[in-house]
Amino acid sequence: MSRVLSAGARFVMVWAIAALASAWTTGAQTLNTLTDEEKAAGWKLLFDGQSTAGWRGFKSEMAPDGWTAVDGLLTRVGRGGDLLTIEEFGDFELRLDWKIEKGGNSGIFYRGVEDSEAIYWSAPEMQILDNGGHRDGKNSATSAGSNYALHAPVRDVTKPIGEWNEVRIVAKGAHVEHWMNGVKLLEYELWSPEWEALVKASKFKEHPGYGRAKKGHIGLQDHGNPIWFRNIKIRPL
Repeated sequence: MSRVLSAGARFVMVWAIAALASAWTTGAQTLNTLTDEEKAAGWKLLFDGQSTAGWRGFKSEMAPDGWTAVDGLLTRVGRGGDLLTIEEFGDFELRLDWKIEKGGNSGIFYRGVEDSEAIYWSAPEMQILDNGGHRDGKNSATSAGSNYALHAPVRDVTKPIGEWNEVRIVAKGAHVEHWMNGVKLLEYELWSPEWEALVKASKFKEHPGYGRAKKGHIGLQDHGNPIWFRNIKIRPL
């Protein structure tokens, strides 16, 4: 058999190499990168795809051992506690992708501060959940995409387990929006009479600093389950 590749064989090889190179892309964009347009618009990466640089533990100077970068994904691989950005943000638009194991639970905190025993006593949380496999999915106010225990999403738009969900959180002053997979799930006004009443009727009533900070850390919750994140980026508003 000839050792010289035919034109057809060379084409197949080039195609295979290109397919591998594109395996870590979303659409036409490489994972964990910014386009020139995003850079010009003020976006910055919170995860470089290779390390936990820019992140640390709650009330810690180091990132917990339970979080690591694996195959271009920011992954919870073991017990370590919640993961926080070193930098604090006030008004922002946050985007990221997440997927979780069957029955899993996690969350995204925003404007978190460290004046209590845990970030969830200060920071509102966008719930991450396997709605069909976790008991919290039975209550829409604690289902995936909710403002945990306070505001329910308009509907369940989560992808099947194993697929990626695209998140967008907008916080500008008192106004907050949760988006997932292109759908606006909810919006609310911090410190409004409605918000105050909801907090007073919730478990957060025992924590006077809950949701009060106008600037704070972005946090990823360690709820004991494997969770994967990618394309974590933020744009100050």
